[in-house]
Amino acid sequence: MNKMNYTSSKKDKLWTRCDKCGTILYIKHLKQNKRVCFSCGFHLQMSASERILSILDFNSWQSLNTFVSAGDPLKFHDQKLYTERLYESQKRTQLQDAILTGTGCIQNIPVALGVMDFQFMGGSMGSVVGEKIVRLIEYATHNGLILILICASGGARMQEGIFSLMQMAKIAAALQIYKKSKLLYISILTSPTTGGVTASFAMLGDLIFAEPNALIGFAGRRVIEQTLQEKLPDNFQTSEYLLDHGLLDLIIPRSFFKHALIETLNFYKYASFQSCGKIDLLFFNSISLISEETIRRLINKKGFSTVCYKQIQNELVSELKQFKLKNSSFLDLNIGKFAKT
Repeated sequence: MNKMNYTSSKKDKLWTRCDKCGTILYIKHLKQNKRVCFSCGFHLQMSASERILSILDFNSWQSLNTFVSAGDPLKFHDQKLYTERLYESQKRTQLQDAILTGTGCIQNIPVALGVMDFQFMGGSMGSVVGEKIVRLIEYATHNGLILILICASGGARMQEGIFSLMQMAKIAAALQIYKKSKLLYISILTSPTTGGVTASFAMLGDLIFAEPNALIGFAGRRVIEQTLQEKLPDNFQTSEYLLDHGLLDLIIPRSFFKHALIETLNFYKYASFQSCGKIDLLFFNSISLISEETIRRLINKKGFSTVCYKQIQNELVSELKQFKLKNSSFLDLNIGKFAKT
């Protein structure tokens, strides 16, 4: 297994407190129990690396796009510079951004796996999170892999503005291509899953699983109550509430999650209709790399100006006009060369 380090600014702490019942818990034993409270069964937050270790077969994890890192296109700052917040989160979690993507096996069944980490800036979805998810989906489509995304996020990353919001549409478009190949996408919702993540890929799974008592929603409870001028149920925006209203397929305790995935994957792997998708030029100029990623890589370079931006924009529009969408048993994305003038 690729070495996965996870450190914390509180790494010397031996004890922690349950967020629900307040019981004092010994961290070493809590980790062995998959961070489930011994007293009340509350599911505390897990790091991305801990989730990977708890789900995948030993030594099967292979990371993808590990070193993709965020830029600062808006030069954003509040009390701190956005770049400072990124650096602090990277140092504390040993992650480049709020998601780990890669491949692995669950009882020898290969899968493409993406795991979000709430401890990296609240698991917020910025350009890197969106880019890594899209590349993972494209990889899964090209190789005919089952896709599993584990969500833990406060929503879109405000420090990146429209660059973060556009990830919602970008990921949804990539998932549409993936689903044309009749491949299985499993979405796993953990606490919290809110905002733009809920409004996009989190709720687009063929199967949507959740952990018990997970906070799942779009807008905050207080905002909805003030808008509707009425009091909401006590269990509103919990996984149990969503299951009762038909928005989830299953609620699974963390200790049974791997077994439940094995049962699901064993059933699906015999499906005769699954096939590998086709995305032309996947490893050269994928749809994600052609557009936003090109600008994101150049925008912080010295000498970059509005003129440069408009030139790149015009080139991208010219090339994107030549996409051909062919509807067959799966969706082909063919990128034509620039038309000769």
